[in-house]
Amino acid sequence: MKQRVIGDVSVSAIGLGGMPMSIEGRPDERQSVATIHAALEAGVTLIDTADAYHLAGHDEVGHNESLIAKAVREFHGATDDVLIATKGGHLRPEAGPWAQNGHPEYLKEAAKASAARLGVDAIGLYQFHRPDPAVPYAESVGALAELLDEGVIRMAGISNADPDQIRTANEVLGGRLVSVQNQYSPRFRSSEPELELCDELGIAFLPWSPLGGITNAADLGTAYEDFATVARDHGVSPQVVALAWELAKSDVVVPIPGASRPQSILDSVTAAAVKLRPEEIDRLDAAQSR
Repeated sequence: MKQRVIGDVSVSAIGLGGMPMSIEGRPDERQSVATIHAALEAGVTLIDTADAYHLAGHDEVGHNESLIAKAVREFHGATDDVLIATKGGHLRPEAGPWAQNGHPEYLKEAAKASAARLGVDAIGLYQFHRPDPAVPYAESVGALAELLDEGVIRMAGISNADPDQIRTANEVLGGRLVSVQNQYSPRFRSSEPELELCDELGIAFLPWSPLGGITNAADLGTAYEDFATVARDHGVSPQVVALAWELAKSDVVVPIPGASRPQSILDSVTAAAVKLRPEEIDRLDAAQSR
């Protein structure tokens, strides 16, 4: 599969988002493991997770991390080149909406707990999941700098960040910021400024929900006629065209579509081989939902 770079690590151009395997509506463990194994068989070497990917209100923090660690450990092939990226600072409390905890001491302990669940001495890529309005952003990112210096994590990233936060994080980390994970898809394009800044700085941009989210991904071709038309011309699904369109935005883009079935990730990885013509990219850039 085509490769992209995060920091100094080469990864597959399409990653795997693990969230659907652990939140509400998740499949049984056997299907989830089969999905991860299918991704690895197909050449996927980037798997995204977070300690907050679990059922709301359940005592299972790190469910998705543990699941991915088990699947990678049980895979029959070589996995030395697999980069597992996890995140901390986002919480799923028993009641109410998702919450944030960006206190440095919490983030440092959360990272160590994630490393233990993943069964690694150092996390390949650790990202601050979401800004905490109660904590100065530079203080939260400062925890990542300490984790880097202590060898708890090998690379540091941020998620759900705006351009000012990207610049702040890179400064606090002494130029060691390697990734920004923001929502980006045909439906959600407001992260264009962040994508452009990452391209300028040479920082990997990892679109989450690159197909529009769990509830909208299947209807992408219905909602966006232009994506369906281009898909028919290439003999692929509209979802594959969406991922190929994102890859065409910049060499720093590495989409991480979520999947809970082997068929889904096997369809997604074909996007790395789709070559969109300039006029098709322009058409998709201008595409409006019905």
